[in-house]
Amino acid sequence: MSKTLSTLIGFIAILTWAILALLSTIAGPIPPLQLAAMTFLLGGLVGAVTWPFRPGALASLRQPWQVWAVGVGGLCIYHCAYFFAIQNAPPVEVSLIAYLWPLLLVVLAAFTPGERLHAHHVLGVVLGLMGAIIVITKGGTVGLSGGLKLGHLVAAFCALVWASYSVLSRRFKQVPVDVVAGYCLATAAITFVLHLTLESTVWPQASAQWLAIAGLGLLPVGLAFYVWDWGCKHGDIMVLGALSYASPVLSVIALLSASLTHFHWSVALACALIVAGALVASKDMLFKKQPA
Repeated sequence: MSKTLSTLIGFIAILTWAILALLSTIAGPIPPLQLAAMTFLLGGLVGAVTWPFRPGALASLRQPWQVWAVGVGGLCIYHCAYFFAIQNAPPVEVSLIAYLWPLLLVVLAAFTPGERLHAHHVLGVVLGLMGAIIVITKGGTVGLSGGLKLGHLVAAFCALVWASYSVLSRRFKQVPVDVVAGYCLATAAITFVLHLTLESTVWPQASAQWLAIAGLGLLPVGLAFYVWDWGCKHGDIMVLGALSYASPVLSVIALLSASLTHFHWSVALACALIVAGALVASKDMLFKKQPA
């Protein structure tokens, strides 16, 4: 499979993350760790149901401890830290800081074998970051309204964790995507224990909530991790970093479509910046010179 096609497969994850906010809103006030446990269980089953039909899939779970540490650590630590951050600092500010991960991903990827950081990669990601800032703040000022809080520091940690997880995944190219199902099931077990320890269980009261939770588990917390794993291992990881900034804009568009937010001029400007950033960062991939 070509590097370009693998990058496009990774981009599917970015598209599914665009409906994360929409489905989370519809899911209602489910405690965050409980929601993580429920959705990661579904996400793990997305891959696990195929194991009996594919010889060798179950055996692929026998991996060195380093592989499991990166996979489970990345998924579990990121989501638990993000939930903590969102509860201990203003959500908009947490989102802005957490969305530094594509920029960190591009920088960290430059140190992996076979990759080289070019000026157009940096420019593309910076344009995307500007677009994300505009759409998240709705064109307002950027700053920490209540001063620096623990939630802000944890959000920065989130960005580092996800960027590191994505880049380190590339170092395990030989590990099949089947193992991602194991990551999800292990994360579901850990967040379930944390939920029982720290939260009170709240079950959905309407069918729409159950459908939203099912959608979360099948797409943003299911399919997304499988295609992201493939894209990070076999695609252009720096281009994926720039493309990742499409997610917050597409998320706002999804909320607009469901009439859960109102249109603002910042959405159009953010779209223009992010598209421009994606094109700049993808220059090598889009305008590949043909051999003579």
